[in-house]
Amino acid sequence: MISIVCVYNKKNILNEYLIKSLEIQTYSDYELILLDNRRNKYKSAATALNVGGKRSKGEWIMFVHQDIKFEKPTVLSDIVEILSSNSRKQEAIFGVAGRDPKKGVLTNITHGYPPVRAGEENVKNDVIEVQTVDECLFIIPRLLFEKLRFDETTIDGWHLYAVDYCLEAYEKFRAKSYVMGIEGIYHKSSGSLDESYFKILRKVSNKHKKIKRIYTTMGTWPTNTIVLRSKIFLLKMKVKLRQIYKK
Repeated sequence: MISIVCVYNKKNILNEYLIKSLEIQTYSDYELILLDNRRNKYKSAATALNVGGKRSKGEWIMFVHQDIKFEKPTVLSDIVEILSSNSRKQEAIFGVAGRDPKKGVLTNITHGYPPVRAGEENVKNDVIEVQTVDECLFIIPRLLFEKLRFDETTIDGWHLYAVDYCLEAYEKFRAKSYVMGIEGIYHKSSGSLDESYFKILRKVSNKHKKIKRIYTTMGTWPTNTIVLRSKIFLLKMKVKLRQIYKK
């Protein structure tokens, strides 16, 4: 059985996207754990997902955003097939998007409106190894989750919790991360680089200083404090310039 854990703050989005698409799936051996955050009960993703993970009973725990839609009825069964057939399954993290240092973002999902490809390179094999996976949908084996929880001190908001988990899982247990070549997944949001993202990014990069660069779907980030600060500053300046030109 696979456990599906979702934190939501908009019930209409949850129902329209995740719930409706789960109802058409041919694979039914799953439990759905919904965490209602409409009144800000959970102050961070790490706190909420640790609660959901502890409640779960499945061999696999899928953490998924409320605005993910499975557009094909076989998406869940395709995911389970990859998980079941993979020899690394008890010691690996699986997601649907990640970054390759040379090729860019690897994913088969679409996002935004109108829907467009979310990455530079499609995943043609069943899995491709990456450093970290994206937060929109990722899967952790129960055996790994029992040894390692989400870091509620470092992740005090709603960004980079999968990234930090992948890095820590590899550092402590040599657990690798993979992007799955799954077709038929749509993500309503395209992601954003806001101040809360950069705040957590600084904490994650400081925690993992042994690594020279952190590869995420939102960018490649140096862990050197001065270099990272400069990169963030330049990105913010670019955003301001775009806003000025739009006016």
